[in-house]
Amino acid sequence: MTFPTLAPGPGHAGGDGPALSRRLVALLAVTCAVAVGNLYFPQAIGPLIAAGLDVPADRAALIVTATQLGYTAGMVLLVPLGDRFRHRPLLVVLLALSGLALLAAGCAPGLPPLAAASALVGLTTVAAQIISPLAAGLAAPDRQGEVLGTLLSGSTAGMLLARTFSGTLGEWLGWRAPYLAAAAAALVLAAVMAYAVPPTTSTAPSARGSYLALLAEPPRLLRAEPELRRSCFYQAAVFGGFSAVWTCLALLLTGPVYGFGAEAVGVLALVGAATMWCTPFAGRLVDRHGPGPVNLVSLLGVLVAAAVLAAGGLGGRLGLTALAVGSLLLDIALQSGTLANVSRVYALRPDARGRLTTAYMTCGYLGGTAGSWLGVHAYTAFGWPAVCVLVALLASAALARHLTPRRVP
Repeated sequence: MTFPTLAPGPGHAGGDGPALSRRLVALLAVTCAVAVGNLYFPQAIGPLIAAGLDVPADRAALIVTATQLGYTAGMVLLVPLGDRFRHRPLLVVLLALSGLALLAAGCAPGLPPLAAASALVGLTTVAAQIISPLAAGLAAPDRQGEVLGTLLSGSTAGMLLARTFSGTLGEWLGWRAPYLAAAAAALVLAAVMAYAVPPTTSTAPSARGSYLALLAEPPRLLRAEPELRRSCFYQAAVFGGFSAVWTCLALLLTGPVYGFGAEAVGVLALVGAATMWCTPFAGRLVDRHGPGPVNLVSLLGVLVAAAVLAAGGLGGRLGLTALAVGSLLLDIALQSGTLANVSRVYALRPDARGRLTTAYMTCGYLGGTAGSWLGVHAYTAFGWPAVCVLVALLASAALARHLTPRRVP
């Protein structure tokens, strides 16, 4: 299968855009890490917030929910604006607003204002979803997969390290310290982005209608683009399995089979840090062989991961080893498949990458939500083996779709 060449993005006047240096790619990856980290670091300081504000722990957990709801709204309401406005000022504004929202959260006198500020943090911390289309438009066609892999590594680092960073800093200096540190990082990056990101030309013609028309575009693109639907289905299925595993791992590790504390899940999650070094390599494979073969290998990898994870129900050292190896395989398969899917999606409409991103990410998150729900019910009814069967069934459905010959219009 040949790799569909990604046409130059809106930032390429006549196809010759500014060079995307490795230093700029590294800076963009750090920005992705900070933006994604803002979604995850509150998870580690929930008990500290509860103690500091003198509220029950279950009420303090609403902070995480508010952040996630805000992020979902940002995906729908703000990411499509990447097709209308120039990327540099949009990134600067989003990072600045995110920094101010984090500052407000760190200074919140009570839980209600903290929840409101957290929702604003989630709403504005969508920089990673603006950066990916920007980088795809600036990168040379034979480097796009590698660049997207590096950005995904940054996002993974933010997801994994934010909880450890905030938990440690919160224990030392209190729950407000992680918010203030994250605010400083976002505001500094906003200032750096104003000078480091090369200017891009203005909007694509297809994004010049009303704002409501722009918001209606992602569903329309889903109906019009079979390859977008295909990539969304792959992502929803694999991310659904991934979410089912990580939702139920906490139940398995803290249950009678292992009897560990909640911190064991965090330690096991650090195994996934290895994916930060794997994703750029997977991106180069996409550049060389196209997204199709990488999708195939990643879906087969999910099936292997499900088989290995099933042994985790045995307990003991063998079970722990199976959980570590299986979760790592699942992480690598998810990230590699994501790169293949995003490369395919961005090749469809270079002038609509923001709207394509909204459609793709929304489907992925819906799949993850459904996977968590199904996983908990499978675990409650039949135990850990049922979760692994669920993962295998989801991957098999995506694999069957991948191997089905596609009609040529």
